[in-house]
Amino acid sequence: MKILIDESLPRQLKHFLGGHEADTVQEAGWAGVKNGELLAKAEGEYFVFLTTDRNLWYQQNMRGRKLALVIFPTNKLSVIRALQVKLELVLSTLGESEIVELSLPDREE
Repeated sequence: MKILIDESLPRQLKHFLGGHEADTVQEAGWAGVKNGELLAKAEGEYFVFLTTDRNLWYQQNMRGRKLALVIFPTNKLSVIRALQVKLELVLSTLGESEIVELSLPDREE
């Protein structure tokens, strides 16, 4: 599966995506490209876009797009690391145009 990682997420996220082909927005040459144009560019080349921008799916019309979105609750690497198993499960079942918002892991007392 081809994955695009938004500028808002740490580049180290690529290391948690074993078995998938992943690029950062910077690696794709799209740094600074605004959301609407970025989604249009990504749609033809990537299956899923990883971001922290919760407003993205409200601000951009996702109807009819073939690009799935996975939205992280934060860009903190420790939280992203804690969400790795959940992310793998989501990616294994993600459908075209689907939008999934990951939640923070439960705190262990």
